[in-house]
Amino acid sequence: MFNKNKKNAPAEVSNEQYSLNDDRRVKVLSPSALVAKRFFRNRLAVIGLIMILSMAVFSYIGGMIIPYGQAEQFYHYTPLKKEYVGVTRNDSLRYATAPDKEFGSILQSQFLLAQVKGTDTFEHNGESYSFVKEADDFYSIYSADGSIVAIAYKDIVNAADNMPEPSFTVKYESLKAYTNGETAFTADGTDYTLDEDGNILENGTEIGYISRFVVSPKQNGVTITRDFKERLEEALEDNINSFTYTDVDGVEYTYSVSYDASSMVWSVQQSEDTYVYDTYSKPSLEHPLGTDANGMDMLTRLMYGGRVSLYIGFVVVFIETFLGVIMGGISGYFGGWVDNLIMRLVDIFYCIPSMPVIIILGATMDNLQVDPQIRMIYLMLILGFLGWAGIARLVRGQILSLREQEFMMATEAGGISVSRRIFKHLIPNVIPQLIVTCTMSLGSTIITEATLSFLGLGVKFPFASWGNIISDVNNSFVMTNYWFIWIPAGICLLITVLGFNFVGDGLRDAFDPKMKR
Repeated sequence: MFNKNKKNAPAEVSNEQYSLNDDRRVKVLSPSALVAKRFFRNRLAVIGLIMILSMAVFSYIGGMIIPYGQAEQFYHYTPLKKEYVGVTRNDSLRYATAPDKEFGSILQSQFLLAQVKGTDTFEHNGESYSFVKEADDFYSIYSADGSIVAIAYKDIVNAADNMPEPSFTVKYESLKAYTNGETAFTADGTDYTLDEDGNILENGTEIGYISRFVVSPKQNGVTITRDFKERLEEALEDNINSFTYTDVDGVEYTYSVSYDASSMVWSVQQSEDTYVYDTYSKPSLEHPLGTDANGMDMLTRLMYGGRVSLYIGFVVVFIETFLGVIMGGISGYFGGWVDNLIMRLVDIFYCIPSMPVIIILGATMDNLQVDPQIRMIYLMLILGFLGWAGIARLVRGQILSLREQEFMMATEAGGISVSRRIFKHLIPNVIPQLIVTCTMSLGSTIITEATLSFLGLGVKFPFASWGNIISDVNNSFVMTNYWFIWIPAGICLLITVLGFNFVGDGLRDAFDPKMKR
């Protein structure tokens, strides 16, 4: 009995009904959700998206967090050596001419020739001259009437600090007394004394001194004091290569001395702590990626450079897309002579050598000294204007196939305007292909901008871009010794462009489910 009832019982499962709001009903995804699902299943596409987002966070958020500005320069004190004076030991005869007398180079040659011949007289232009050897390195030269014309000497009479140049008579009498070992002499009616160091004193006041060394300043406005000359002579006599000296202002400097055998001149360089750019400093806590040639923080420049590179890339692609959609949409919808005209215009843009044109325009802006910010706007406009042809051809091809379908016939029958047919019904159906193309174009645009900036034709100082950061490696010494200048910028450029390429490939596969990898 029990089995019979069981057999005749109605089948509850087969009669169970499903409602539309039942959780067990089949879920249907929208087209955009299907595209997103296929996109996020692509591991490379997800990796590319992460790479792009990381570079965007690094560039925009990092630039807001870091305390430095993109054009902020850093300085430090460093000892710099500069040519201060040149020193020679006077081992050849010099000449001083008496007032109102002449003793030029020809007479000097005749005097030397007479010495070689062993005579004490010589003639020139019918006039006779004689000379007296006062000492081994000192001669007095007289005219025929017995008046002194000039003196020839190796020991040099120098004026003391803040004193006028000694007269010819003082030079003559002081050298005569010095070479003869005398301690006093009279010149121009004034009595002078000579001490053992060769100092010339007038009433106890030093007016000059005698020395074999000639010290010549290497810079304008440099006054060489007697005290410095004496300190320098001591260093030369003791064969010391470096010494310190405190000037009249109480500032101590270090001087290095080097001898050039070919010119027989001692070069004296002054070492001074100078406030200069902190150029090419190594990575540190203060500057994690060091500094560049202008003393700017490299990490900050990288962040702001990422902003500029991404900004230029998006703006250029927007301009290309805007022009390409309008021209391609009109060409594909109307066809006929309009299509032929626009396509011939596209062919012309395909034939334009973009890089030479950009180089010429960049050089023109350099010559006109265009403001860096205005120059960046011009660069984006030029790149966008030269790159719309490819997008126009893509849009035109898609619209040619879409305009004959039933939904377009319905829009025409409904009396919808031409502009709405193109931009409300045709263009939205081309957007998937546009997204893929624009994503792929972003990477190539960033590379183009980097190339132009590397060549000095793109973004200019003080603005930073990854391209003009890498331009520092046009110096082989920088490339081999300062890796932190160009390798980080190259890595950022690689990550960004590779990320856009991965995302572009992922979007292409997601929009076209027939694509299999």
